[in-house]
Amino acid sequence: MSKTFYTMDGNEAVAYVAYRVSEVIAIYPITPSSPMGEWADAWAAENKPNIWGTVPSVVELQSEGGAAGTVHGALQTGALTTTFTASQGLLLMIPNMYKIAGELTPAVFHIAARSLACQALSIFGDHSDVMSVRSTGYAMLCSCSVQESMDLAMIAHAATLEAKIPFLHFFDGFRTSHEVAKIEVLSNETIRAMIDDQLVFKHREHALSPDRPVLRGTAQNPDVYFQARESVNRYYTATPPIVQKAMDQFARLTGRQYRLYEYHGDPSAERVIVLMGSGAEAVHEAVDYLNAKGERVGVLKVRLYRPFDMNGFVEALPKTVKSMAVLDRTKEPGALGEPLYQDCIVALRESRSKIQPKVVGGRYGLSSKEFTPAMVKAVYDELKKEEPKNHFTIGIEDDVTHTSLAYDPKFSTEDDRVFRGVFYGLGSDGTVGANKNSIKIIGENTDNYAQGYFVYDSKKAGAITVSHLRFGPKPIHSTYLVSYANFVGCHQPVFLERYDQMLEGLMPGGTFLLNTQFSAEEIWDKLPVLFQKQIIEKKVRFYVIDAYKVAYESGMRQRINTVMQVCFFGISGVLPKEEAIKEIKKSIVKTYGSKGEEVVNMNLKAVDHTLAHLHEVKVPSEVRGNLQLKKPVPDEAPEFVRDVLGKINSGHGDELPVSALPDDGTYPTATCRWEKRNIALEIPVWDKDICIQCGKCAIVCPHATIRFKAYDPALLANAPATFKSAEAKDPQWKGMKLTLQVAPEDCTGCGVCIDACPVKNKTEVKLRAINMKPQPPLRAQERENWEFFLRIPDMDRRALKVDSIRQQQTQLPLFEFSSACAGCGETPYLKLVSQLFGDRMIVANATGCSSIYGGNLPMTPWSQNAEGRGPAW
Repeated sequence: MSKTFYTMDGNEAVAYVAYRVSEVIAIYPITPSSPMGEWADAWAAENKPNIWGTVPSVVELQSEGGAAGTVHGALQTGALTTTFTASQGLLLMIPNMYKIAGELTPAVFHIAARSLACQALSIFGDHSDVMSVRSTGYAMLCSCSVQESMDLAMIAHAATLEAKIPFLHFFDGFRTSHEVAKIEVLSNETIRAMIDDQLVFKHREHALSPDRPVLRGTAQNPDVYFQARESVNRYYTATPPIVQKAMDQFARLTGRQYRLYEYHGDPSAERVIVLMGSGAEAVHEAVDYLNAKGERVGVLKVRLYRPFDMNGFVEALPKTVKSMAVLDRTKEPGALGEPLYQDCIVALRESRSKIQPKVVGGRYGLSSKEFTPAMVKAVYDELKKEEPKNHFTIGIEDDVTHTSLAYDPKFSTEDDRVFRGVFYGLGSDGTVGANKNSIKIIGENTDNYAQGYFVYDSKKAGAITVSHLRFGPKPIHSTYLVSYANFVGCHQPVFLERYDQMLEGLMPGGTFLLNTQFSAEEIWDKLPVLFQKQIIEKKVRFYVIDAYKVAYESGMRQRINTVMQVCFFGISGVLPKEEAIKEIKKSIVKTYGSKGEEVVNMNLKAVDHTLAHLHEVKVPSEVRGNLQLKKPVPDEAPEFVRDVLGKINSGHGDELPVSALPDDGTYPTATCRWEKRNIALEIPVWDKDICIQCGKCAIVCPHATIRFKAYDPALLANAPATFKSAEAKDPQWKGMKLTLQVAPEDCTGCGVCIDACPVKNKTEVKLRAINMKPQPPLRAQERENWEFFLRIPDMDRRALKVDSIRQQQTQLPLFEFSSACAGCGETPYLKLVSQLFGDRMIVANATGCSSIYGGNLPMTPWSQNAEGRGPAW
């Protein structure tokens, strides 16, 4: 049978199988599992059939509890049913999960495993959620990679029908769910062969029906409940062999053999790491590297976690193992050890096996914290000791309870045959989408394997995104970020002011591509000294392009993704230039065809114009100038903001020790004012001569960056030369001056204020009383004007007419400079409420965008007035 390869992420790989073997799919979105439901919904809308030729019924509910209830109900009618969820969403399904398992009902829940909200919410991945449901009675099957997520999804759907036990198929949120990789896709024929129709008929016969009425779900008394609970034991005993049988059948169909507990490494290894999930891939890579250097180590990958097969686990271990580290990607405060560690201890002791190694447990990778071969090596080194540390942590510095292992972050197992690229973009600028296209082009047009992982800030649009791409001749096991890159692309020039680590990992002789308004002749003197030194020392090939200019001239406004993608292929050499451009154009037609010919033509025009604007910089032999990186926050910021929040803001949060962080998750407010993101290409500029001072621009501003004040003219005595003021037009403010001032470094350039302005310039109709102009030339003077504006006293709130927008907008916002998307429609209301009532306000925030732009570290927009009062969130 011929093999078919596609590039896709873990979510799509799982949905691909789940959709084809389901009749009912109940969905409710929660990050990072939402794309699975979105794929299923889209396929159903296209009337795409499952393997039986019918279109699954995809139903979106109003909560995860509703989705679980729908699944339970559909299963009781005999329908093949599935759902997708994560984190707190999974916890909301627990009551139904106990029932589904207790009634011995075949089903599969697919989980993009994610942290639970404890001291803080996190949308990122670990095993906290799935470990919280291990007592529900579900079998639990874990995938390590994108390929496995498709394959084990199939195996779970096949095994549940025979076992009659529902399955929880889980894989790491973001690290697997959002990793894009080249995988071998299952054919419909293979999927069909994996599903036994006789078992489907048995599931149908188990359904509730008035044709054969039964009572299910009784209320039981102490006399029989205990016995009934024990009656299911034989099903759990039978499940591991059933799963292995499904794995063996899968191997016969595809050639890919899986084991419940799969050992990889030296057959005579004395030191072994046990774990499950994507971390196993990093250990796999480290094991191959270390053994090639003469070590004798191995890794045991746990795939079937529940029911835990004691004998299968012990038999998979090499007979020579003397010391073993069991790694859990979760923390259970107060427990004697984390779940997998405890199960392994029990399995070894109760099996009475001759294999009785010294066993220690460790925690790693919570909330998608990096887990690298350098950390793996530290664990193996610890296992060499006579008394290795137990209950350790790896990847952090615990200076409070001293659980952490030290490791050498410079240790690397990266293969020189693998091309590695890192791309710095801004949320919504198209960088991530362009890189996903690049992976598809390379993965589907060459023999290379491809991998892409995208680091998103939870702030979403307007925050930094870092794309990590790998291409190589062999399957890629590197489930960690690129630390040594052949290519670095900076798509937003403002990042050069903020992130000192950008070129740290660029290898000698590597390539650096910068999007900048400065020419190849001008750019050197505009670079901070740090980057000049690195470029010279590493003999970097340095290219520049004004991508925004090309995008604007092509009609694409600020969407620079196509431009930067062409540049990457033009200079990286991953594909021949002409072939790459041909494939980019094909991709454009496919991607944007549904949006109309005009959009397609704009992108094609950008492709044709790009290379003419791409220039190599002749790198001088010496450093020039004294331009330094901006400090993450100014020196006048409070100590905690400087030393902790500022470090997080500059991308160095991984370096903070445990002692630096509040143990109960309480952080100060009024911190966004110190951030100064500088992400706007253009900012509003006030035309005081035609402004009618209506206040509409200020009230609609999503980020509170446009402010009004009326004041005594005497206060202008020490005003900066460029500070603007006008006679106040409100009759109550007769004799006073009025200023509309913009915070240049906090504005996002969304332009909502321009749309709201009712005034048109009579001499130039395109202009209004507030107009967009380039930010960089105005930044310094408007920063000074903003600081002066803040020193002007606020008006007496008691004297204001709050039913007049003009007057009301002079009230101090106590919600300012949020990280919401540019042009957000929600935040103006929060800002308005904070102006009216903020000094006596408590906010209880459930979830959604408001919890991210409102409470995301490192900076919060909820603010305080001069007396230190403000909303408690």
